[in-house]
Amino acid sequence: MSLTWLTAILYPFGAGAMAVNLFFASLIASWLGSPVLTPVQSVIGGAVLGIPATWAFARHIRRLMDKADT
Repeated sequence: MSLTWLTAILYPFGAGAMAVNLFFASLIASWLGSPVLTPVQSVIGGAVLGIPATWAFARHIRRLMDKADT
């Protein structure tokens, strides 16, 4: 299983997790006076931030798979 394929399979989960994290981070940052992101802004930001986050997670999973094979 290639890293690209694994990243593509995991991307919807990574993008969703990043969208939720981004939304809750904006809620916490609102205590400091910053605006709260709308759900649409959070989804768009999650889609963008989900790419590197999912790639890093897929690399980690791929390393664990390689280690299990040895």
